[in-house]
Amino acid sequence: MLRVTGAEHRETGPDGEWVLRRITGAAAAKVYRCPGCQQDIPPGMAHVVAWRPYGDGEDRRHWHSSCWQRRTHRSARPPRR
Repeated sequence: MLRVTGAEHRETGPDGEWVLRRITGAAAAKVYRCPGCQQDIPPGMAHVVAWRPYGDGEDRRHWHSSCWQRRTHRSARPPRR
């Protein structure tokens, strides 16, 4: 199910409901760590920001777009040391 709410949209999948915002490469100004693969998302790379629709937004995470699409097909990787 997909509900559009402006720049953000909601997605419901087997892992629950999420709010998503797509970030363009031009708008990506910082380095983030993808929770799906534990690799960096460098400045200038388009990606997805996802968080639960309830709560204070502290669970907001930046994902590679491909990692987000595959998130329900694998378990999360532990952080690299």
